[in-house]
Amino acid sequence: MSSPKRIALLIDCDNVSHNAIEGVLQELAKYGMVNVRHAHGDWNNPSLSGWRERLHPNAIRPIQQFAYTKGKNATDSAMIIDAMDLLYSNNIDAFALMTSDSDFTPLVLRILESGLPVYGFGEKKTPKPFVDACSPFIYTENLVAEDEEEETRKPDQPERPRFKDRNQLRGDTKLVRLLRTAVEQTSEDDGWAMMSKVGHYISNNSSFSAINYGYKKLGDLIRATGLFETEMRNDGTSMYIRDARNS
Repeated sequence: MSSPKRIALLIDCDNVSHNAIEGVLQELAKYGMVNVRHAHGDWNNPSLSGWRERLHPNAIRPIQQFAYTKGKNATDSAMIIDAMDLLYSNNIDAFALMTSDSDFTPLVLRILESGLPVYGFGEKKTPKPFVDACSPFIYTENLVAEDEEEETRKPDQPERPRFKDRNQLRGDTKLVRLLRTAVEQTSEDDGWAMMSKVGHYISNNSSFSAINYGYKKLGDLIRATGLFETEMRNDGTSMYIRDARNS
């Protein structure tokens, strides 16, 4: 049995909320063991009080970075140096970056060039270049627990829908094109494709994550679209899908 993938999680605390950290760690547990957890920021800054409360419960090591010059984000530079040190140590199999700052896009590209995947986590304000560079990229708003979201929601702020319905999914032409292309490229002669192969194709070619649409699994999202037929094989352990247009 192969050993679990070793993941380094680097957090830009100046640029992302602490509310989703538990959700981020739970998501990363699907890919491997997060044995490096570094939180970068100026811990003298009162705005990081929420992060300070999350450090010890989640075994996260704070990395102090003083703001040497006003208007300059020294945290970014320190985090990039940290990432490169870890990359050259050869003790890491994957990186996870929790930030909403597109300045880290070149770092993601450099890590990818070394053959390591980069999992991105950031708020919906995150610029598209950084989102597209990661695989996958998950919006942290979708990882906040419902009870905590209720506590932080303002009285005049409407409740956020937890998932997109069939009409919304079908109306997303980019999503529909991605799913249909993935099924087409991985299908066998009979038009049926194994779900695991579809998932691998998508993860290798985009920053897509079903969580951004409110679904925990890709299979659940595909069923919700109503655009594909599904069939369980091998005693219910393997899911196969086919474009309903090919029926």
